[in-house]
Amino acid sequence: MRIEPLTCHIGAELFGVSLADAAHDEALFAEIKAALLKHRVLFLRDQDISRQDHVAFARRFGELEDHPVAPSHPDAPGLVQIYKTPDTPIDRYENAWHTDATWREAPPMGCVLRCVECPPVGGDTMWANMALAYEMLPEHVKAQIANLRARHSIEASFGAAMPIERRLALKAQYPDAEHPVVRTHPETGEKVLFVNAFTTHFSNFHTRENVRFGQDANPGAGQLLSYLISQAYIPEYQVRWRWQKNSVAIWDNRSTQHYAVMDYPPCHRKMERAGIIGSATF
Repeated sequence: MRIEPLTCHIGAELFGVSLADAAHDEALFAEIKAALLKHRVLFLRDQDISRQDHVAFARRFGELEDHPVAPSHPDAPGLVQIYKTPDTPIDRYENAWHTDATWREAPPMGCVLRCVECPPVGGDTMWANMALAYEMLPEHVKAQIANLRARHSIEASFGAAMPIERRLALKAQYPDAEHPVVRTHPETGEKVLFVNAFTTHFSNFHTRENVRFGQDANPGAGQLLSYLISQAYIPEYQVRWRWQKNSVAIWDNRSTQHYAVMDYPPCHRKMERAGIIGSATF
């Protein structure tokens, strides 16, 4: 296996490896996992593997989770279908910087995403290094957010366009989750900026230390949250991947955000994603 970094801070392409082999080769899988922790997102071309091999490889990291809004493939439970076609309305929930499913109490550890069909041009995906985003924050901002916690909502994102009864049922099933604004990566020990498009507000901002007058809380807290979320937009923290059929991306969901560029309608874009169950944040 050969590893070639794609940028200075995030992303590497793997050559000379099949994920079908890695699903059953402990040493090869260990190499891939080590590369993932180092580069945060890995890319491979020409992975003409079965859905069962896709699932088997992803399960080496841990058990897989379904998605409450997107369906799983009938022949491969845990393999979520993200299918966009000219015949169906385009949902605009993808084209925002986000960390997958932070509305869960235990967000996914990572994901393995394979391209089944893509447009001739367009439909790229970008990832951002959120450990670097935290590292580069001004020291006074790091001090201010050190003990802050924030709410993450599926109701305000996937549920927003639903009829009210369905939206409220979704919220009842998945109440807003609370996570630290600065998360400690459970394997590397790095500090990671952990707010994104699913984050609605800080839970514990309104204290004597932070709030003197109403304006300190509103709009002050909202402006701080917007500033933190915008750190993913900085190009120096990013890598961009152009999809081809049978291309695969593997990413560490604990230290990255990603953005699916929706510039391709009315073309098809069909992706299949295995999301790996993660652990609760602290």
